[in-house]
Amino acid sequence: MTDEATDDIAQAWQELVGTARRTASEGLVVGTSGNVSVRVGELVLVTPSGVPYDRLTARDTVAVDLDGKQVLGDLRPTSELPLHLVLHRETDARAVVHTHAVHATAVSTLVPELPPIHYMTAALGGPVRVAPYALYGTAELAGNMLHALSDRTACLLQNHGTVAHGDTLSQAYDRTAQLEWMCRVWLTASSVPGREPTLLSPPQLAEAAAQLAGYGQPGA
Repeated sequence: MTDEATDDIAQAWQELVGTARRTASEGLVVGTSGNVSVRVGELVLVTPSGVPYDRLTARDTVAVDLDGKQVLGDLRPTSELPLHLVLHRETDARAVVHTHAVHATAVSTLVPELPPIHYMTAALGGPVRVAPYALYGTAELAGNMLHALSDRTACLLQNHGTVAHGDTLSQAYDRTAQLEWMCRVWLTASSVPGREPTLLSPPQLAEAAAQLAGYGQPGA
């Protein structure tokens, strides 16, 4: 492995650990639940199984190839490795964040997709689907998730949590946080007795998507 590749892995691991710690500090996971991955060339760096994020150091780097063979580290990869690998193999995802966020998990038990309560639905590709329940860590769960993510950048896992992906760890995390916020808004609005939340129509979401395409600073 070249020095440049080693440096890239070291930087990516630092960012991965920072993202994982953020999911815990901002209440999106409890304990060692949830997991994070990022692709560096033909390797996928992943959080290890059952290790508190605040204990992770550069010496704990865990990496697998796209077939799941471990090539770096002594710690076992996350039990949700199949979920991460299928996204890195089958989509253009470069980073994946999986959480057990409270409001999103609650919504996953109530509806087959999150109703379009806010225009940021468009930023995730459209109404967020719920992948049918399957045992964690299984190929069945990974397959259900992949189907729910068709043309989407985030989904809910029934009775389980969330998955979001992006070009960067920052983008994947931001989509995760946005999804949790939208779930909280919908739950709050739908809990008012005798009232039904106003939802956005497909044309309204398409209009929002066009507007969001030009959001932010040029080149950012």
